[in-house]
Order: sequence, then structure tokens, then C-alpha cells
Amino acid sequence: MELIEKLNWRYAAKAMKRQVIPQEKMDTIIEAISLAPTSSGLQPFEVYVITNQDVKDKIKPVAWNQSVVSDCSHLLVFAAWDTYTEDRINKMFDLVNEVRGFKNEGWENYRQMLLKGYPPRDPEENFNHAVKQAYIAFSQAITAAAFEGVDATPMEGFDASAVDQILNLREKGLRSCVLLPLGYRDTEKDWLVNLKKVRKSRGDLITEIS
Repeated sequence: MELIEKLNWRYAAKAMKRQVIPQEKMDTIIEAISLAPTSSGLQPFEVYVITNQDVKDKIKPVAWNQSVVSDCSHLLVFAAWDTYTEDRINKMFDLVNEVRGFKNEGWENYRQMLLKGYPPRDPEENFNHAVKQAYIAFSQAITAAAFEGVDATPMEGFDASAVDQILNLREKGLRSCVLLPLGYRDTEKDWLVNLKKVRKSRGDLITEIS
């Protein structure tokens, strides 16, 4: 029940104090991101963890001027690969072989299948696939933050091209896809803090096929 209690506690904070998250809590959240499952284990994204106030202030105007962007402790920018390349795929497969200390024929055959299938595809299709993987880690970060008593505000309301330019993401083969300000709710300024959480009933959400 602890997990459900934590998830009931969390909400998308609309105002945050300028209070710093302890490093050990951030380390847990970042590790949860790293441990998130992704398709073929490729982890086709990077996460920018921004504490620099000037950079947060630059991003705020292109994120609908939402105060949490500048007032949060840490601003996480999830940036997906702009496409799959042979180098990117090979790097991850080589890392698996290095960490595990052996090569597996089935695994190498799977590598060749991905190399034949992914890089030739339309880059936008590849980017959209990578975004889906980033969102898995994004969701895991939100849950980990709740466990640590840290507020998180999922944000798609921003100009991705502008954020890409501020962080020079396109030059690195990346494109921003979602933001996650992390910090501590400001209960005096947040209009959402005392409102009840509203979700579909289980019957409307879940279809059980026995």
C-alpha cells in the first residue's frame, strides 16, 4: 500500500518553492530513470538535469511562462534520439557484451536484425519510437520522486524547437520531448494543492478478460 499512498500524495505541482532537493534523493530519481525498461535495451534518449538558474530562466518563456520551470530545484529535460543509427545501436550492443563478458549468437543475430530494420526507416518514425522509450523513463522518474517526497510537474507545454536551441540538442542528434521540474510544492501559491485527485472509476478504466 505504500506505493499507492505515495501516488495518491503526488500531483502536478503548479507552484514550487526555491528549495534544493538533497543530492541523495536526486541520485535515487536518476538511478530510477537509468533502470527503466526500454525497447531492445537501447535507452534511446538522454536526460539533462538543469540546476543552473540562468538556463532555467531562459527555458521558462518558451514553456508558457510556467513558474515551476524557474522555481524548481532541478529541471529535467528528456531528449530523445533524433533517429537510430548503426553507431548508436552498435554502441549499446557492444556495452552489453562488455558488461556481461561474453558474446551470444542469438544476441548478435538480434543486433543484425535491428541494424537492418531501424537505420533505414524514416527518421521521424525512429524519433517517435525513441520518444515512447523516453516516456517510460519519465514515468519512472515521477514515481521515484513521489517515493522520495519530491514534487514533480510533467510538462508537454513548451516550444521543443526553442528548448533544443537553448541546449544545443540538434547538434547532438537529440530532440527534447518532455520536461519534468522537480522540487517542493508551494502550498500558499498553488491553486491545485488542496483539490481532490480525480480519476476514472476502475470500471471505466479497466477491462478484464478472464
